Amino acid sequence: MLTEEPTLTPIAGCTDVYVGLHFGTVKQRRFIDLWNLDELRGIALDGGRLRVGALTTYSEIIASKLVARRLPMLAAASREVGGAQIQNRGTLGGNIANASPAGDTLPVLAAAGAGVILRSPRGQRTVPFESFYTGYRASVRQPDELIVAVEFPALDGRQWWRKVGTRRAQAISKIMIAGVRPGPGRDSRPPRGARDESKGSRDVRIAFGSVGPTVVLAKQAAAILQAGGTLADAQAALAKEITPIDDVRSTREYRARVASHLLAQFWSATA
Repeated sequence: MLTEEPTLTPIAGCTDVYVGLHFGTVKQRRFIDLWNLDELRGIALDGGRLRVGALTTYSEIIASKLVARRLPMLAAASREVGGAQIQNRGTLGGNIANASPAGDTLPVLAAAGAGVILRSPRGQRTVPFESFYTGYRASVRQPDELIVAVEFPALDGRQWWRKVGTRRAQAISKIMIAGVRPGPGRDSRPPRGARDESKGSRDVRIAFGSVGPTVVLAKQAAAILQAGGTLADAQAALAKEITPIDDVRSTREYRARVASHLLAQFWSATA
């Protein structure tokens, strides 16, 4: 159907689409409902990688023991996405497709080195999450492609996630951070007996949301910390990597200052 009518917009939980339609900010008027495609649901290990179906809801992520053990920062982010009603309808694939830089789970995907699996009648491909977005609310997904799943490598180290907003939940984020610090972290070990064929990077990885047109993977700041540099130098590098703006939720100055503080908290908490 998407091949025959490229203007169709895939929808699932519709937690953002309905709001946009109500306020007149959604231009699309033709939709295709994916909610009943059970093939796009589920959480499982696949060759040592954690695979989360695109239609997996936040509630399912929160309840998953596999996610709690392999990717606790994704569970933490999911707990603060709206209220219970939103968590029961909102999906991981929808958060990715919506492409908002304030998407709560997106810094987690960037920090975890996730891959987005796209499928069309032409075949299937996996796009590294850090290469998925091409600009504000724009991505490499083609009109005939569906986001079918997200894959996460095994992470070696401590994971950390934090959201700063007007409230802990039911509020759009002012700023978010997700980070992975290599080292012996009990949260990163694979389940007993599971084959771990896909080790993740042993580099420090730090990602921020709501500080640019897309999620920002702070590579320079992370590289300084990885090499044993000072926190002050990492904070100075971070200030050059992010481009926060003034909007109705916050100011550029506030976001820049909080991002610097969050970087310090991440490094201290994972020491």
